[in-house]
Amino acid sequence: MALDTPPAPVSGSRLAPVEPRYAPLFCFALLTISCALASLVLACATPFAAFGVVAAALLALRPALLVVTAAWLVNQAIGFGAHHYPTDANTILWGFAIGAGALAATTASVAALRTLPSKGTRLVLAAALVAAYCAYEVALFAVTPFLGGAGAFTVAIIARLAFLNVIWLIGLVAACEIVRLIEPFRKGRAVST
Repeated sequence: MALDTPPAPVSGSRLAPVEPRYAPLFCFALLTISCALASLVLACATPFAAFGVVAAALLALRPALLVVTAAWLVNQAIGFGAHHYPTDANTILWGFAIGAGALAATTASVAALRTLPSKGTRLVLAAALVAAYCAYEVALFAVTPFLGGAGAFTVAIIARLAFLNVIWLIGLVAACEIVRLIEPFRKGRAVST
């Protein structure tokens, strides 16, 4: 299977809130706005694993990686601009590590969605989130010998961030479903009752 082919449909509709030709733009808008909100409110706890799952459910690998990169750039701009992160080498390198972790989460999500059965949307998305979160945390933990911060990998912190990703995934999927439900009205199509 080529890297640009979308993952297998999830539950027939594959989390498709808009027409496929608009999916990259919709995903870009959804994730960058969500990332801005998460970055402003949560600072260092942006749910990149959840973002990776949504991007993987909506797009092929390459556009999913581009959209998640855009969300990461928004996160970094807010961190260094609004939150005034220090501009030392360690902080900048941690920013790149977070970006690499977000891309690893997205890649793991695409792989999970391709290998899991196309039925059972909730379970498939949950399994993809587990794969994404594990890939994200492993990528971040892998740089701790060089950048420090291994103390942030406690069970309590990892569990809290996992819960945060679950909540964000539920919210993002709900947003997709709401858009999918109201989209016929924007096209001027009548809905049968």
